[in-house]
Amino acid sequence: MEQPAVSPTLAGLLGFNAGYVDTAGFLALHGLFTAHVTGNFVTLGATLVHGTGGALAKLSALPIFCLCVVLARLIRSPGWLMLAKTPLLSAAAAILIASGPFQDADAPPAFTAGMLLVAAMAIQNALQRMHLSSAPPSTLMTGTTTQIMLDLADLLRGVDGPARALAQGRMRKMAFAILVFAAGCSLSALAYAWVGMWCFAVPPAIALAAALVGSRAGVGQVS
Repeated sequence: MEQPAVSPTLAGLLGFNAGYVDTAGFLALHGLFTAHVTGNFVTLGATLVHGTGGALAKLSALPIFCLCVVLARLIRSPGWLMLAKTPLLSAAAAILIASGPFQDADAPPAFTAGMLLVAAMAIQNALQRMHLSSAPPSTLMTGTTTQIMLDLADLLRGVDGPARALAQGRMRKMAFAILVFAAGCSLSALAYAWVGMWCFAVPPAIALAAALVGSRAGVGQVS
């Protein structure tokens, strides 16, 4: 069955939150990627070479991510999946605000908060692949950037007709996805610099707003 179009508002909220959470988590938890979990293989190598903390969190991120994606597949309901992110992000924020900042990302409060953030972003990744695939990915920008460059190359070589219209429409949607993700990253870094761990109060509110927007659009109804 064909999936409904994803509104720019919903796509923007999801992309902004992903960039925000990934950047804030990276800054607060010593290089832990919470949305782009495979990036933790790189930061794990750096951790081992430099002898810094956080190796356990970086090793655990991928299995936790995978487990949550499997659970999301079993739950299936887009409404429940969108709602599930809010308590996870709220619990992570409460721990980070109460216990941070951290010298070691493997300290129990830091580790727990990091895995809660990973779980929330795993649900968002699964939700998008299962129910919102008509929109560009909200958490990974490498493939999106690649597709924009491919479409740009096609326009430069003079494709016309339906192929040209398709490339132009896809470029607009994907450029928007990159912009909102980058905005989330930028504002997250500024918020972390200004208010420290209190910056984590923002993602639960955005997740709840996304769930409400999705419900009104018919893609996030609880069933």
